Amino acid sequence: MNPDEKRKFGRSNVDVTAFAFGTAPLGNFMREVDEAVAGDMIQHAWDAGIRFYDTAPMYGHGLAELRLGQALRWKKRDDFVVASKVGRVLHAGRRSDIDFTPWANATPNTMEFDYSYDGTMRAFEDSLQRLALERIDILFIHDIDRFTHGDSQPEIFRQAMDGCWRALERLRREGAVSAIGVGVNEWEVCYDAIRQHDFDCCLLAGRYTLLEQEALDQFLPLCEKQGVAVVVGGGFNSGILATGAVAGAKYNYAPAPDAIMQRVARIEAVCREYNVPLPAAALQFVVAHPAIPTFCAGTRNVAQLEENLKWFRHPIPAAFWGELKKRGLLRDDAPVPQYGRDLAPNFA
Repeated sequence: MNPDEKRKFGRSNVDVTAFAFGTAPLGNFMREVDEAVAGDMIQHAWDAGIRFYDTAPMYGHGLAELRLGQALRWKKRDDFVVASKVGRVLHAGRRSDIDFTPWANATPNTMEFDYSYDGTMRAFEDSLQRLALERIDILFIHDIDRFTHGDSQPEIFRQAMDGCWRALERLRREGAVSAIGVGVNEWEVCYDAIRQHDFDCCLLAGRYTLLEQEALDQFLPLCEKQGVAVVVGGGFNSGILATGAVAGAKYNYAPAPDAIMQRVARIEAVCREYNVPLPAAALQFVVAHPAIPTFCAGTRNVAQLEENLKWFRHPIPAAFWGELKKRGLLRDDAPVPQYGRDLAPNFA
């Protein structure tokens, strides 16, 4: 698979590359990324043909948008696609008064949830200024899931389906953005949103992977029916599908439970038989679904980015996917890549 392969973004007039550059690490998630390293990563992605970049005001309290905009500012605007998000409004503050957790040395802005019409419009305009670009192509309503809001999620969802929706629908109608959607950690929230309103896309983090395919039951079939594009992030389930079942492996940002460790170890055994790196299988599996044109990955340095791109290109034999299904490690109805070389497994 080629990471720079252009794919139609659902029913919209946007084309995206199969690999998307995620900017959460550029916001200094958990630890700092040097300014020069941030710029080098974006340029390296550009040189590799990557033309889809995803960001958000949340990432580093605006830092990721600032860094991305600086790196893209002098490139021809029609040559790339940028997605950002609404639902949080930033305000200038004193660095000493701000709790930046989990961002390290972020931009000195306070951050508050705001899913109102006015708050959505302000968030959009502020993002344009931080990016210093004349437009944002795709806008997602960010984090209206239970993971973020707990018991108040139903009310937050209602607010977003009113205020955010009205603002985004206007921006799309007036041509200020090309596609609008919802970006969350739970497929059920995306499912509810696209049943309620005419959204073009969803960004789903971690809920459609080699380890999780419940989205195949209702959500992804509805996306196919309605022409809704799905961007998948978190395809490594926050770590274990990249590291394998090693001591300290993370699953959904916590130590992986025994059942997950055992399942990943079984997947790794098939990987060894067919000479397939586990991360390559994790990346390529996601974008085999017809509703998923692109996979979004964030990296901390150029070497890590290049490793992701190599995994994306790694040839995978068709028999590998069949073996995963035969051993009950992948759902029978899960779409798999159809272009791998039909190589024999290696039992050495």
